[in-house]
Amino acid sequence: MSCVRSEISKKNPYWIPKHRYFELKHFCLQYPDWKNEYAALLGVNSLSSLNFSKSRLKNIADRTSDSAIRRLYFSDRMRMVEQSAIDADPDIFEYLLKGVTAGYSYTYLKTYCDIPCSKDFYYDRYRRFFWLLDKVRE
Repeated sequence: MSCVRSEISKKNPYWIPKHRYFELKHFCLQYPDWKNEYAALLGVNSLSSLNFSKSRLKNIADRTSDSAIRRLYFSDRMRMVEQSAIDADPDIFEYLLKGVTAGYSYTYLKTYCDIPCSKDFYYDRYRRFFWLLDKVRE
């Protein structure tokens, strides 16, 4: 898990309140669940072997619209996290995404993923990511 301090100086340009940071961090840790749910919903609309009576068509329409609404819900959240990572730094956004959605520390990213930046640079962008996500989630 990440060892970045939860609270930084209010003088830091990326300062957000400690508990807001925790809220956003836990929001991001749901990302793998959203991806799995979204992928599972892609197969829900298969109509190949259904009998098309009037009542069945209504149930299909309800399921289809429910599925579309849920896919939109998950895709909006995934896009929010992904775009904040890209906006924080387009050169290392893949590493930021791994860090914020899986809780990987800089040490893990350096050791196993060969992140191409220093620890200080990474954590500066990490804080920028949460600051940007805070603005999007307002």
